[in-house]
Amino acid sequence: MTPSRSQIRGLVNDYLERHPVENGHLQPLVSALEEPADPTSRSTLPGHITCSAIVIDHDQRVLHIHHRASGLTIPPGGHIDPDDRTPLATALREVHEEAGIAAGDLCLTTQLLDGPVDIDIHNIAARPSTGEPEHQHFDIRFAFYLAHAVPPQPALQDAEVSGARWLALSEVTSPTLRAKLLQAQLDGQPEPVNASALIHDGAGRYLLHLRDHKPGLIWEPGAFALLGGGRTHDDQNLENTLLRELSEEVPDLRLEDLAPYAVEEATSIDGLRVPIQVFTGSWRGNPDRLRLHEGVLLRWFTPDELDRLRLSPATRALILRHAAENLPDGEPVAAPPAGDGGSRTVLVGVGVHLHLQDDEGRVLLGLRHPESRYAGNTWHYLAGRCEQESAIACLVREAWEEAGLLIDPANVELAHVVHIVDSPGEQPLMQLVFRARRWKGTPEVREPDKCLTWRWWPPHELPDRLVPYARTAITAITEGRPYSQLGW
Repeated sequence: MTPSRSQIRGLVNDYLERHPVENGHLQPLVSALEEPADPTSRSTLPGHITCSAIVIDHDQRVLHIHHRASGLTIPPGGHIDPDDRTPLATALREVHEEAGIAAGDLCLTTQLLDGPVDIDIHNIAARPSTGEPEHQHFDIRFAFYLAHAVPPQPALQDAEVSGARWLALSEVTSPTLRAKLLQAQLDGQPEPVNASALIHDGAGRYLLHLRDHKPGLIWEPGAFALLGGGRTHDDQNLENTLLRELSEEVPDLRLEDLAPYAVEEATSIDGLRVPIQVFTGSWRGNPDRLRLHEGVLLRWFTPDELDRLRLSPATRALILRHAAENLPDGEPVAAPPAGDGGSRTVLVGVGVHLHLQDDEGRVLLGLRHPESRYAGNTWHYLAGRCEQESAIACLVREAWEEAGLLIDPANVELAHVVHIVDSPGEQPLMQLVFRARRWKGTPEVREPDKCLTWRWWPPHELPDRLVPYARTAITAITEGRPYSQLGW
């Protein structure tokens, strides 16, 4: 089905809200949308709509192809076909046909989402060989990131394309597009643009949403899935995205202990790769009493029932992973007293710590509350005790709960281990220090009863009042040593 006028008009209106100075320039397109002739048909003159794909790799380069007919080196693009569901689908089809890059190799940008990065009107010379007169193209341009770090080798459409080049943003051939790309500060790094909720009751059950069976209109039609949806330009962060989606889908649902858990990937209706930030949250109510505004129903399921459901493999694996990390009614096992001469088995506690360094190499530390049970009025890593969860899941949760930092587990690596006994007879602790190479958010005090402030410290100017093993770890990381031990 060809994109509707109202759909295209919505894209154009949203674009003009962001770029009001272009109202005059785009008046021919606005007028064409009010005329009786189909603005998406290439036979409509004096102008019609085309769509282009602006593919950006991880090095902030844009794919350009050399068209045989025009002799121009421009991003992939072309006319709308009758089977194209949306203008964005046209752009994806064209980049696949002209350069061999599939939609599954691309994802949306967080800055622009599914809105155009640029809309340009340019003149097309007459082609006497085909009888095509001079006319205008109203080109709607969508930006995509490569989903993988290594750009795929373009498989060029030899009939129309004779070469391909990756150009830096400053070298993009279209002046209007070049200006927009530089203004949008697109870094080429894929990030989550959707948010979902993995809702559990703390007793081994998970709440799943049965979607409407409407193929071509919604994701995973007729399947059970997590609640959630896509980010909008009005959402300040992905937690806001999730809360807005929940209020729209199930307005009476109120989750507790909301925290980021994992980043998963799905495939959109258009075939795009979609990174999804999954949050965990607990709720213990009766789903039949909830008002459901989207989908068919909500039901509780236990992990052993998942094989009976129509459910994506990724969602099933996610639930099973969470269930394995959070056993129902599980309690951390306490360590028995240490025996003389080590004749008894002593369980070792595990702590996780976040080693963050900013662009200047400074390390993030928090000043603990004076009444803290441990290290009051002393600087320390963002840290927590690992319970019924994986160490990295614990780290991600603590970073969000304590400082509002959103960390993808894929960006976490083990930086140092400190094996410590604080005092004779105490439980030994294995303190794991993880480094996050990337994160989202600015450190903020979210648990004032534990931490008074966050501050970045140069490694060679650490505060005097610093937890000793944290100082040991920072020094060891600077020197490239992976292991330390204290108190043995």
